[in-house]
Amino acid sequence: MNSPDVTETMDWRVRTSQVANGIRRRVFEHVLENNGGYLSQACSAAEIFATLYTRVMNLAESNAPLIPIDIPPQYAGKKVVSFRGAEYNGPISPEYDRFFLSPGHYALVLYATLVEVGRLSEEGLKKFNKDGSTVEMIGADHSPGFEVMSGSLAQALSVAGGVALARKIKKESGKVWVLLSDGEMQEGQTWEAIAALSFYKIDNLAVYVDVNGHQCDGKMNRVMEVEPLKARLESFGAIAEAVDGHDVEALARPAQYLSQGKPVFVLAYTNPCQGIPLLEARKPFLHYVRFKSQEERLSYEHYFREVFAAKTNERV
Repeated sequence: MNSPDVTETMDWRVRTSQVANGIRRRVFEHVLENNGGYLSQACSAAEIFATLYTRVMNLAESNAPLIPIDIPPQYAGKKVVSFRGAEYNGPISPEYDRFFLSPGHYALVLYATLVEVGRLSEEGLKKFNKDGSTVEMIGADHSPGFEVMSGSLAQALSVAGGVALARKIKKESGKVWVLLSDGEMQEGQTWEAIAALSFYKIDNLAVYVDVNGHQCDGKMNRVMEVEPLKARLESFGAIAEAVDGHDVEALARPAQYLSQGKPVFVLAYTNPCQGIPLLEARKPFLHYVRFKSQEERLSYEHYFREVFAAKTNERV
């Protein structure tokens, strides 16, 4: 990865930060309009998604419809291989990268990202979680931007590792990028996958972990401690770097460690309330936001219009 000059660095930083702010805004708007949603995931991971899509990944142009197609009624409940969400990241080609989002409940954040970078329309985002829509609440392999359906149980890392190994054997230049939640570091399959990545020297793959310290049952360290993650990953043979997950330059830097004979892990330590301090009152249960009263809803609406919009320089 070539080091850009100062002017270029400032330019991409500004653009990436704008995308991150846009991601949070779109998810925040969705939560207000629908009385609920995965808001803390946007707070913690916005800069990760923005950095991947605007700075790190080398993706082909999307050839997917800006407004995603619906699943015909006759196919409901059946596996339909003709719908490939990965097409929103461009056609699969040896020289281009591939992206795997492992925690399926981050889907809304991914869709908001695709809108911000011009790969999905605002109208397409409005189809979120509608009957027959491929823009599903928990992303599946036919949902925009998704390669596979993996839930939050770490299967995507194993799949991505297999893809990366195949690309390495075929001497393809395209890289493989994965985003995990820190809750997935509690899964045995994650560590088995990491052991395999190291054993096979999969160095064309990098994994970003959103280390926000929370999961559906509360704080990570109350459910099952996973730290020290950096030391554990290194003991498994991986390159691991801990960074501020809201610093876009720090998030982009570890890409330079690829092709050194080891998988790369970026431990992005984030704040699940970043940009929306009202969420602090909900700790430690931040997994899904549904307003408890009209008063609470109005307080979020007021914050969105009077404070959040001004801070992010967005018109609302």
